[in-house]
Amino acid sequence: QVQLVESGGGSVQAGGSLRLSCAASGSIFSINAMGWYRQAPGKQRELVAAIRGGSTNYADAVKGRFTISRDNAKNTVYLQMNNLEPEDTATYYCNVGGTGRTWQPYSVWGQGTQVTVSS
Repeated sequence: QVQLVESGGGSVQAGGSLRLSCAASGSIFSINAMGWYRQAPGKQRELVAAIRGGSTNYADAVKGRFTISRDNAKNTVYLQMNNLEPEDTATYYCNVGGTGRTWQPYSVWGQGTQVTVSS
């Protein structure tokens, strides 16, 4: 099994910054894609940013403000969030997909971390 541990959420004022981390561990043979999603109350979960190999993809709402990166040696993905806006308030979830040591594909979710931005 593959487990994810997220950290880095919190409360900030508009214009502030936060950095989220998500570390994967367990029966990992390879990691293909890593991504961050968010879900605000009453809304559907949406993709914020994803990274696969050297390619990244961002939601239009966060382009230019958020940066996703990964440390392959640590099986960790980061989300640097700058110039935060109240609209960024949500629970942020990490998702990692790849191949396990038993050659089975996996896609797992983190437990979620709350980000609250006040105006």
